[in-house]
Amino acid sequence: MTRLPPPSPAELPPPGEHPAAREPSASGAVPPSASGAVSTDSTELAGRIRAEIEAAPAGRITFARYMERALTEPGLGYYAVAADRPTDSGDFLTAPETHAIFGWTLARRIESMWAELDRPDPFDIVEHGAGSGSLALALFEGFRRHIATDLLEAARYTPVESNPHRLEDVERRFETAGLSRNLRVGEAEASAGGTFGIGAVPVAGVHLANEFLDALPVNRVVARGGRLLELFVAWRDGFVEVVDEPSTPELAARLADDEIELAEGQVAEICLGLDPWLRGVAATLDRGFVLIVDYGYEAAELYGPRHRAGTLLGYRGHRVVEDPLGDPGGVDLTAHVDFTAVARLAAARGLRTVSSTTQSELLVAAGLEEEWRAFQASRGLTLADYTRARSGIVWMLDPRHMGGFRVVTLAR
Repeated sequence: MTRLPPPSPAELPPPGEHPAAREPSASGAVPPSASGAVSTDSTELAGRIRAEIEAAPAGRITFARYMERALTEPGLGYYAVAADRPTDSGDFLTAPETHAIFGWTLARRIESMWAELDRPDPFDIVEHGAGSGSLALALFEGFRRHIATDLLEAARYTPVESNPHRLEDVERRFETAGLSRNLRVGEAEASAGGTFGIGAVPVAGVHLANEFLDALPVNRVVARGGRLLELFVAWRDGFVEVVDEPSTPELAARLADDEIELAEGQVAEICLGLDPWLRGVAATLDRGFVLIVDYGYEAAELYGPRHRAGTLLGYRGHRVVEDPLGDPGGVDLTAHVDFTAVARLAAARGLRTVSSTTQSELLVAAGLEEEWRAFQASRGLTLADYTRARSGIVWMLDPRHMGGFRVVTLAR
């Protein structure tokens, strides 16, 4: 049996030093600077956000609102511009961009899900945060490599993606790959309302969320004097954080449901968008699975001693930036996922947790070794092809980096 040889020390840099993957370090984030790095005319998006702040009755907005606009403002937000962010020359890489073998292996897991559901036709694959379709194309290529002909006939792919540039990329790439009949991109454009473009009738299939939940907007809170307060964004010759009473009792309720009490001075992020997202998923899934891959922890670890400063990070050019508020639209903002909340909120929507593992364990169990052997036997394989694939697998499996990402499977 051919096995991937163990990585050499040169292939495994110390934790937190991988320049290609978007992954917060275990020590937590550096709080945003209060110095204010954006001038009044630095960017159009900064000006728009500043105008909203100055028009607000209290002269501030929640960090979640700031993050929403910084990432998704049409034509200006980090994920809303023409540039394709997850690339070698961009700001981060996710596993699908590292090498297609990730998608080929994940295709094996989806093939087994299809079989568990008694091979429904049609079989809907809905990907949240689809980007330019790298994962989807690798999945369908995997179905072809595995000669899953019946699944190729049954599968319908819906990309849930707010960036019209990326949807155009998906359509073009699927057409080039001869997969246009499997694509439902036209309907996906109307996904913002929560139906995800697959219609009002729930379907059989799988929802994929690979490094999607970490980019949902988060509120930031801090414990002071035995009270829970919120960190808002204001303008003081630049964007700064100011402390005030919480904008909603949902913040305290989330921590209480997680059985968490923050330490004095502790900063934390709370994603109130988890429940609406799960509600939308559940509403469109008659029977099937939800596969979530992301970095995060159970609540006890997420809000534990290692993360007293929270987990919010900003990324640019594969590097962590000092001030996440410094350049709205030019910096990727991300925070760890609360998987305790995910499981609890999913259960309330009728979705049960069937497994919780790591990306490394999932890939090995799904058949990464078989994919690697088949790849090594590929006709015309070059040394460059081999080296890139092997390097990608190392990163996918390394428990200190991508291999340590949590993989949660929900089912109905």
